[in-house]
Amino acid sequence: MAARSIASLSLGFGLVSIPVKLYSATESSSTVKFNLLTRDGSRVKQQYVSEKDPATVVPRSEMVKGYEFEKDRYVLFTPDELKAVEESASHAIDIVSFIPEKAVDPIYYDKAYYLAPDKRGGKSYSLLRAAMQESGRCALAKWAWKGKQYVVQVRAAEDGLVLQQLLYADEVRSLKELDIEQVQPSDAEVKLALQLIDQIAEDSYDPTQFVDEEKQRILAAIDAKIAGKQVVAAEARDADAGGQIIDLTEMLRASLARGGTAGQRAARAPADKVTPLASKERKGVKRASAKAPEAEAPARARSRK
Repeated sequence: MAARSIASLSLGFGLVSIPVKLYSATESSSTVKFNLLTRDGSRVKQQYVSEKDPATVVPRSEMVKGYEFEKDRYVLFTPDELKAVEESASHAIDIVSFIPEKAVDPIYYDKAYYLAPDKRGGKSYSLLRAAMQESGRCALAKWAWKGKQYVVQVRAAEDGLVLQQLLYADEVRSLKELDIEQVQPSDAEVKLALQLIDQIAEDSYDPTQFVDEEKQRILAAIDAKIAGKQVVAAEARDADAGGQIIDLTEMLRASLARGGTAGQRAARAPADKVTPLASKERKGVKRASAKAPEAEAPARARSRK
């Protein structure tokens, strides 16, 4: 299915305005969702009741949204008032500065989007992308969207531009709050640690080398249920053989001798040898679309009949 844009925007670059389309860059499909049922297998429905009168079910048509500015005191907003706030959002992404592309700590990264050129925007879009690649810089910009103003990073990727929403300073906790004890390691320990790092080092990150093993186990358990089998607990991982090593230097040496952990070796396996369980064909099992994971359980139940 072709990607669908979620907004038409303009990217301000000096006096140049670049028409762009906004696309979602990520799609969450890692969670297997279960439906809530009664013991006899029928679906249950969620209802809202009044706090003052728990016996009264409040329909959605009679609900309003309110902001609690003092204990049990609210200012109310009608749907039209909230809609007016959202419509005040700007369709312009205003670049305010260019900074080194590694200047933003990834801890400030929030949701990512793709930007693609809209009609008559191809040349200016390509110019901005080429200039950022040549300079090694990314753009910081302001963007108002759905009732909130964001600081965003616009960076050049191999095939286009990425818009990365950034968290504000007050949305990120400081490590200083944890009062972490600072312990100086010895030169010998640092040398051994560097050897271990070099032993299992990679030059790049390949996301296809990793699969969600927890999701695989859950899907396997679901398939076992469909086949009428009993779900059994996963076996505990074996502890390391031998006595416990207390000395940090000896632990590093032992790690070097083993050539990295089994999990690390598995992570470096070629991508073509890693097959997610969810992608395997199962005879007689009807899977729900990835677009609607919450429907997986009913679909599996129906397939058993």
